[in-house]
Amino acid sequence: MSDHNQSNGLTEAQKTFLQGFAMGTDVARAVRGLPILSGSAAAPGAVVTLGPKGTAVGPPSPERLQVEAQDRAVSGGKVLCKEEAAKRAKDPLTMYDEIQANARAGLFPKDTNVFLYKYSGLFFVAPAQNAFMCRLRLPGGVIKAWQFRGVAGIARELGGGYADVTTRANLQVREIGPHDAPAVLTTLTELGIVARGSGADNIRNVTCNPTSGIDPQELIETLPLAKEMHHYILNHREMYGLPRKFNIAFDGGGRISSLDDTNDIGFKAVNVREDSAADEVSPGVYFRLTLGGITGHKDFARDTGVLLRPEECVPVAAAIVRVFIRSGDRTDRKKARLKYVLDDWGFDKFLAEVETELGKPLRKVSSDRWELSGGDDRWGHVGVHPQKQHGRFYVGVVLPVGRMTADQMDGLADIAERFGRGTIRLTVWQNLLISDVKEGDLPAVKNAIEALGLGWDASSVRSGLVACTGNAGCKFAASDTKGHAMILARYLESRVNLDQPINIHLTGCHHSCAQHYIGDLGLEATKVEVGDDLVEGYHLCVGGGYGTEQGIGRRLFDAMPFDAIPPAVERLLKAYQAHRLPNESFSSFARRQTLEALRAAGEPPAVTLNGSVASELSLQTA
Repeated sequence: MSDHNQSNGLTEAQKTFLQGFAMGTDVARAVRGLPILSGSAAAPGAVVTLGPKGTAVGPPSPERLQVEAQDRAVSGGKVLCKEEAAKRAKDPLTMYDEIQANARAGLFPKDTNVFLYKYSGLFFVAPAQNAFMCRLRLPGGVIKAWQFRGVAGIARELGGGYADVTTRANLQVREIGPHDAPAVLTTLTELGIVARGSGADNIRNVTCNPTSGIDPQELIETLPLAKEMHHYILNHREMYGLPRKFNIAFDGGGRISSLDDTNDIGFKAVNVREDSAADEVSPGVYFRLTLGGITGHKDFARDTGVLLRPEECVPVAAAIVRVFIRSGDRTDRKKARLKYVLDDWGFDKFLAEVETELGKPLRKVSSDRWELSGGDDRWGHVGVHPQKQHGRFYVGVVLPVGRMTADQMDGLADIAERFGRGTIRLTVWQNLLISDVKEGDLPAVKNAIEALGLGWDASSVRSGLVACTGNAGCKFAASDTKGHAMILARYLESRVNLDQPINIHLTGCHHSCAQHYIGDLGLEATKVEVGDDLVEGYHLCVGGGYGTEQGIGRRLFDAMPFDAIPPAVERLLKAYQAHRLPNESFSSFARRQTLEALRAAGEPPAVTLNGSVASELSLQTA
């Protein structure tokens, strides 16, 4: 039989030659950041079968959505940003051999490889530290005590001897040398812990309520959904093709918020009562879908009007991510988040695209048909609290701005195994819970926590203190946020006696990793001119909140040297205590004041009063 193909006039040998030529051309162009000419949506180096007129046929590659989005940008006359060009030229998920080779040579990554290494969870954080930071993936923030002890071992033997709890209920290990990067990754794998996709343009650690399954107030457990979403991401390669980072959170209505309203996708449990049920929505627990949260850009996730059954959440999230992969900006990193697609398209168009991707309509239900649970307990993540399991309690441990030594981690693992059920639950408030403690063991647990140099008391300023890494470990940060947070805590605890929760968030730059806009008091680091010098300082915001007190903080003071921050915060807190309404939160108090009145209360008396003693008379008391 002749090998001549009558349909296109090419012999099999000719087609084989053209396939190889097209693939080689695509690889060469991809390395230079140019569009692929063959019409293939495959990644560089992928095998492409050409049909009539050179079009690609056969099963699509996992990278198809990303490459097609890049192609559309380039064919439209736009220039890919350097990160997109880097991803186009080299698959960041297949760099293990390169990581090993560099480790053997004692080399850190250079240029765009610094960005690509983040796909493996390795962050080269120079010039702040000439070292790697490794970020993990712990769905829902839950980790077994033996795994926690294993991470402590990594920190002790391969890192700086400590680990940080992040604002996504996750762990980071720092001060990893160039030779030790592969050993960190392989040891994590042996512990059953994943680091892949924990940085760069990926879906970050999936969060939920840290008290899932033990909370008397929750409407539904959310940890199973966080894990399901986590494993979906790991097993669907296209989920790594985003134009920018992405956050997903599930909130089951428990006492400790997952901060779902600050995420790109937020799932908030609601209850449809019998008297509100109808044909399209039966009684029971659903999840309200919200989209576009990014508080660093002063935006919370907005309600879509969509209610989802629990089993519908992960498929819908996957459809949303795929639409975002196709539509997100590949040329401007500052506009590459989901919020900007929603701002450009509007919610109706975006949800229509999601329905097309999903293959069925979404369930729209008016807000008068459902209700939320009892609300957040802002001290629910610290101190002792009863569980839904009779006779069992969880204890929230106060960590100094999320940091623990390896020895403290070993001690916490011992406490969880001896007095609990061997589980540690991390929270978005940079602390952790030890659950399933018997009432009779609570004194021993408290003593053991204190013996580690840690706290459990909810009344402390530091129980609501959140701080990003700061310039001790991040090149973007302008100030030492963790160091300053501890100085601030010590200063305030000796001068202000708090009987209401206060959240103080310190973030090192405009990226707002510590979400300073949602703190009662939010500090954004900046350099401040003092005489001829530039010193570390902050912009100070007030009145932020989340959940039922959702709101973006207002800028109160610009560019204050850090030395001026503790006394200013002290004055504001004392003014709040003197003029608040009964049981009023600081956030509510700050919002009903004018900025002028708050500034007068926060500024030094010599500046605002010219010798007067009535610094706070302009504050509203009712």
